[in-house]
Amino acid sequence: NPGHLAIAECEARLRGQGRRVVVITQNIDELHRKAGTKNLLEIHGSLFKTQCTACGNVAKNYKSPICPALSGKGAAEPGTEDARIPVDKLPRCEEAGCGGLLRPHVVWFGENLDPAILDEVDRELALCDLCLVVGTSSVVYPAAMFAPQVSARGVPVAEFNMETTPATDRFRFHFQGPCGTTLPEALARHETATVS
Repeated sequence: NPGHLAIAECEARLRGQGRRVVVITQNIDELHRKAGTKNLLEIHGSLFKTQCTACGNVAKNYKSPICPALSGKGAAEPGTEDARIPVDKLPRCEEAGCGGLLRPHVVWFGENLDPAILDEVDRELALCDLCLVVGTSSVVYPAAMFAPQVSARGVPVAEFNMETTPATDRFRFHFQGPCGTTLPEALARHETATVS
């Protein structure tokens, strides 16, 4: 949407000025990547990657469906009967000699986040000199503590959301409304800014 595009355009513009923008997202839809964002930390993974349950190999996978047995077996609705897909027809790892079952490379409820990704997030938060919180409820941890942690250091935080959140009072700015409307205006190149 226009919000994703505004972030990617701002990142590119600031990169041209020798500055860095890093997007830390809980989203698993890769919309930031599709909009053109380069510096991206997907803390909950990506629906467009698979992970082998046996060898742990992570691979990009844009096939839809990822195996023939899953054709027509998409969005489950309450009361949907079990698809009854035989185990030998489920998606398998293609690494030599493995053949383990594949799963989406996303963090499911109750699973731990990747410690290496969290280490990267900590490094970025320590360097952060401006933080935007975009379209989140600010109640899913550990991500809900990222912006308040940065704000506690005196770094300006701007929240863009349809409504206030439990963290709104900790931030210097709050822009209420749809992010697809508020972000493009806030991140647009100012007329006095030099173009590289």
